[in-house]
Amino acid sequence: MSLIFLAINGGLSAVGAVICYQLILTYIPIFIARKMYGNDQCKVSNAPVPEPMGVICAAVYLIVMFMFIPFPFLEWKGQSEFPYEKLLALLSGLISISTAILLGFADDMLDLKWRHKLLFPTLSSLPLLMVYYVSGNSTTVIVPTIVRHLVQPIVLLPVTINISFIYYIFMGMVIVFCTNAINILAGINGLESGQSLVISASVCLFNFVQIFRFSAENSTGFWHHTISLYFLLPFTACTAILFYFNKYPSRVFVGDTFCYWSGMTLAVVSILGHFSKTLMLFFVPQIINFLYSIPQLFHLVPCPRHRLPKYDPKTDTVSMSIAEFKKTDLKRLGALFIAVCKSIGMLHVKEVEKDGEIYLQINNLTIINLVLKFAGPLHEKTLNDVLMSIQILCSLLAFFIRFYLASLFYDVVE
Repeated sequence: MSLIFLAINGGLSAVGAVICYQLILTYIPIFIARKMYGNDQCKVSNAPVPEPMGVICAAVYLIVMFMFIPFPFLEWKGQSEFPYEKLLALLSGLISISTAILLGFADDMLDLKWRHKLLFPTLSSLPLLMVYYVSGNSTTVIVPTIVRHLVQPIVLLPVTINISFIYYIFMGMVIVFCTNAINILAGINGLESGQSLVISASVCLFNFVQIFRFSAENSTGFWHHTISLYFLLPFTACTAILFYFNKYPSRVFVGDTFCYWSGMTLAVVSILGHFSKTLMLFFVPQIINFLYSIPQLFHLVPCPRHRLPKYDPKTDTVSMSIAEFKKTDLKRLGALFIAVCKSIGMLHVKEVEKDGEIYLQINNLTIINLVLKFAGPLHEKTLNDVLMSIQILCSLLAFFIRFYLASLFYDVVE
């Protein structure tokens, strides 16, 4: 029956994709008339681009999901035993995603500060985490074999450990990271929607592989990966249409609404599907980008308002953008980071003298600028293709680690 419901979900997803296509075409002039647009800073033309078009696709996604709610539970209709916990899991995930979309739209309209962007996803995660708690879901983790062997002379660790409330902190951190990771790695046509599409498609493939491996519909693992697909198939379909309009040359901007929606959806499916560690493997480029960006995000190194690549209208290419600041403004940890990254070739650093003071010029700390540092100026479409290729290669690496290397660290790999 679950496979039939997946087929129904896929059919609704296809319908949702068609509706998204038509609605985006309809709302492009409406957004511009309402002055809901941005300007593409990497183009010679300064024509307005509708933003945030992600809210349209998010609305269609929610409607598709709401229509699908009854289907997985039809076989229990009229029976005394009903899987209320499964229904609660589905509804709590939808509530968290709906809240994230609302807060993302608020960010687009009000241009929230970063401290709010960290707080709001935490609030959005509460419905999911509360239902996870009251449903008595597992907070047990498997201890890696290598860790048990290392500490064996000191203490004998069990194969599994119940980490209790620490597990909820971890899940909350996953949600906060996912909702902001897409937003941090952004700035060129098609990047936000493209990376989300690659990750979503990769996780869908992972779920299908796991469903095939579990095979028995009454197993817990089968349900975990099935409910993940219930959320992801409509998301992937709607995102594919949004990417079509958002890729170079972009006809729409996705906005922060999409970034919140995308990150929350991926985080929700990983928690409901019990594969949050695996999800992090698919987020490797975003993790690298976050780690590389930490000095600017936490103001160890001065951070400009925007870190977009620098556009050259003469050659129609983009190159790495530069942050310039007084050397005396640099904090100790920031100076250490610059020294280390410069020594290994991961950072462009140049000293210039102005008005008797030494200024430092470094590339802005994003992997977009890092790619441009090594590759030199690129056309915007070429740059996005390179970044998407990196994302796809990292997904392939994630599958290799998950299915071939994980057994080296864990005794049991499901």
